[in-house]
Amino acid sequence: LFDTVALGVVGAVAAQLFTWLLRLSTDLFLGRLAGYRPPGSLNEGGATPEVIGAHGLWLIPVVTTLGGLIVGLIVERFAPEAEGHGTDAAIKAFHRADGRIRARVPFVKLVASAITIGSGGAAGREGPMALITGGVGSWYASITGREGRDRRFLLMIGLAAGLSAIFRSPIGAALFAVEVLYADMEFEPGALLYTVLGAIVAYALNGMVVGWQPLFRVPALIGQLPNPRDYLWYIVLGLAAGLVATVLPVVFYGAHDFFRRLPIGLRWRPAVGGLATGLIALAFPQVIGGGYGWMQKAIDGQLALGTLGALIVAKSVAMSATVGSGGSGGVFAPILFVGAMLGGACAVIVHQPAAPFVVVGMAAVFAGAAHVPIATMMMVTEMTGGYTLLVPASLAVVISYLVQRRLARGFKYRCVYEAQVPSRADSPAHHTRHLEIALRILNEKGLRNVEHAGELDLLSLLRSGIPVELPGERRLVVGAIRPESALVGVTVEASGALLGNHDSNIVALIRGEHMLAPRPDIVLGKGDRLILVTAVSALPGVWKHVAPW
Repeated sequence: LFDTVALGVVGAVAAQLFTWLLRLSTDLFLGRLAGYRPPGSLNEGGATPEVIGAHGLWLIPVVTTLGGLIVGLIVERFAPEAEGHGTDAAIKAFHRADGRIRARVPFVKLVASAITIGSGGAAGREGPMALITGGVGSWYASITGREGRDRRFLLMIGLAAGLSAIFRSPIGAALFAVEVLYADMEFEPGALLYTVLGAIVAYALNGMVVGWQPLFRVPALIGQLPNPRDYLWYIVLGLAAGLVATVLPVVFYGAHDFFRRLPIGLRWRPAVGGLATGLIALAFPQVIGGGYGWMQKAIDGQLALGTLGALIVAKSVAMSATVGSGGSGGVFAPILFVGAMLGGACAVIVHQPAAPFVVVGMAAVFAGAAHVPIATMMMVTEMTGGYTLLVPASLAVVISYLVQRRLARGFKYRCVYEAQVPSRADSPAHHTRHLEIALRILNEKGLRNVEHAGELDLLSLLRSGIPVELPGERRLVVGAIRPESALVGVTVEASGALLGNHDSNIVALIRGEHMLAPRPDIVLGKGDRLILVTAVSALPGVWKHVAPW
């Protein structure tokens, strides 16, 4: 609890520091160099009118390219893992690195992201804050001598605290930290108590400085419950959001792959992406930065249908160019922007008030594209104060999420967070724990009950190929029976003598997608996978019969 409160304080401080650096960078690059000021969020002190200087928009591509060049040089020199959207790096650290993030990464991310967004890059603040405060949580774990589960918890607590402060969304941020790790409907429930506490501490301290208003102002109309007949239009919006959410990861990672194929180094790629974003901004300056001011205009119903439709495409491409090229920034705000424009367009088409549809569209598109439906519903309602829209937002979010999951099955990229794993069983962070459970079940219930252990997924668990050391110089391994092995056509009972007497034991047999208990009458075939507990000294003999899998 002490650790959680401490990281809550860090989240509030980091949010204020990042906001200050971002304003400084925006004033320097866009304000002084380009002579352009986009509209900002009123509740963050931003000005409503757009300001275009004497040179018009022509200096914006120069500024976005310059910002990308500076970011590329900083990231390549000090921390290459700080490129792109930081949430993915934090997710990867949780699953693949036991929660470890290098101590320098948060500081590099802080500076690089402020320059990317401040120079006009089409990126948001969620990714930077996730990696900055999550990285501080990881660093805190190192200096206090924590390992394993504690380190991963501290990373999640830091992530929740930072997002809570920067978006003024304590409950949504706490849920986001435990939900964003998995592509399926799975969570890290053991961390939820701590992410909630850390998020509340950060929100409270941040509120003492900037106030308690949500990020967006919504008209009084949004406080009224929707007419039951209007739910039909929210269903339509959910379907449309699911389609857009399916396309977004494909466009984003398509751009990412394109920039990786360019015959230039990391230091140059963000500059090329910045140039592309700047050229788009000549026609659509609304794509610059996070776009909170333009989302506010959509809420207020001040954008025409043609503009709304064009911005859905323009912002998607600009975000992909900025972040996909290696620029440092998040995807949360740009995707909310796309959802806001989609909701506004739907409202115009069906002749409904803009504000409710804009808010629901924001939630529906991001929930589908990021596979975080529960957290998104809370974050968007907290950011807008539209709590009475929870029911229609839930309807649209569920439809969008299901449509996206169905349509994205055939695509290479199914989510904007590529580091997500399907479930806890697929996360290396939980492999040791799952093996402990598996071995305990084997010990307590016997081998014949393995096939009925419904929540046990040894198949997914062992596919990682990570060797698992056991006490007493023993190892848990999995291998496929070689075609030439003498085990082919032999029963499990007879194979005991071949597999090494007292030095090996067949725990289970995997055939296709089914795990079978090793009954004496089962006949072994080529390609069958055996899960074995074997002495390290017996491994050479084992590998004569089975190939590592």
